[in-house]
Parts: sequence; C-alpha cells; structure tokens
Amino acid sequence: MNILDENILKDQRDLLLKWGVKIRQIGYEVSRKGIQDEDIIPWLLQLRHPTFFTLDSDFYERSLCHRDYCLVCLDVRQDEAATFVRRLLRHREFNTQAKRMGKVIRVSTVGLSVWEVRGEKEGNFAWQRG
Repeated sequence: MNILDENILKDQRDLLLKWGVKIRQIGYEVSRKGIQDEDIIPWLLQLRHPTFFTLDSDFYERSLCHRDYCLVCLDVRQDEAATFVRRLLRHREFNTQAKRMGKVIRVSTVGLSVWEVRGEKEGNFAWQRG
C-alpha cells in the first residue's frame, strides 16, 4: 500500500491517480487529517507493508527503519512530488513492495539515499535513465 502524507498537495495526488499509481492519502482514504508525526509510525505498523511518502525530512532517520514498512522522504519541490513518487516506484532497486520494506529513503533530484534495517552505512543510488 502506497500512502501519501497529508502534506502532499492535492494536484500531486490527482496526478498520481491519473497516472494509475495506486495510492491513498492521509485525511482522504486513510487515517485522519491532522495526525501528529509521532502517531504516524505506530499507525503504519498496524498496516500491511505500507510505503509512506512525505515531504517532511524529519522522517529520514536511520532509527526509524523497520522491516514492516518503508518511509520515503521527498526532498524535492512540492510541485514535483508526484513525478518523484512515480520515479521511485519504477526504479529497479525499489520497484516492488518487497524491495522497499525495511528502508528509509530520501529522494532528491540528484538521486536516492537509503538506510536499511540491518545496514551500517547509508546507501546511495543514482536515477536510472529513461
């Protein structure tokens, strides 16, 4: 399940839906508007293997790695969120739910930075061409 934080703009949500990306957004299809950051992790643990996309950089913490979810921090402009959500979901290293579980990922225009559950070092991945 791909979940958007409520901080992702409606036009970006609509664009993802138009592209056929299966997503749910906090405050629309799941949870409630105004959920506090500290309540998001316990809520994610109640779901079945969610990937959570947010513009909040506070979620890019190695200590937040957990085998049952993936956190994706979008370090891009608000109006680019949909494009980078789709790029991540198509990236060969992260294009399945199984490949994303246990990771905290920072997405930027230059590439991806990743912490893993059992990882000692931060990993880095380039964007694929095409």
